[in-house]
Amino acid sequence: MAELTTNTRQPRVDMTPMVDLGFLLITFFVFTTTFTSNRMMPLYMPDKTDEPGPRVKYKNTLTLILGKDNRIFYHQKSAKDLNTSLLTETSYGTTLSKLILEKRNSAIEKDNFTVIIRPTDESNYKNTVDVLDEIKITNQLLYVLTDISPKEVEVYKMKLM
Repeated sequence: MAELTTNTRQPRVDMTPMVDLGFLLITFFVFTTTFTSNRMMPLYMPDKTDEPGPRVKYKNTLTLILGKDNRIFYHQKSAKDLNTSLLTETSYGTTLSKLILEKRNSAIEKDNFTVIIRPTDESNYKNTVDVLDEIKITNQLLYVLTDISPKEVEVYKMKLM
């Protein structure tokens, strides 16, 4: 018997339209996605001038010294009058917020009350951010981030002993 040979092809699925659809979906989701933006707190720095700044009344300020091991100390004296008995330890969070509010309410000039933040070499960046967060939470408008004086470093190290 004669054999019939038929030229039959296997059915095949063309994936080209599926690839096009995939790229269209990827493009759609990329363009419609909202990327999270960094939320940063603005830090305003004064212009450098040769004129001396306003005189600071230390009863109208709160100086925060950021130390090692997440420790924080405060005082309300000038660096030359500072001793270990005047340097008091506190903690971050609501305790610091209450301290800032209490000292601002008992300040001589409440509108000019200033918080001076002085991180030591042993403190970390997280401590500074935590203090700046508390400044923002308490709506403290005047604050300064500055270097610690040698006398304050000396008193701080004596306090740690």
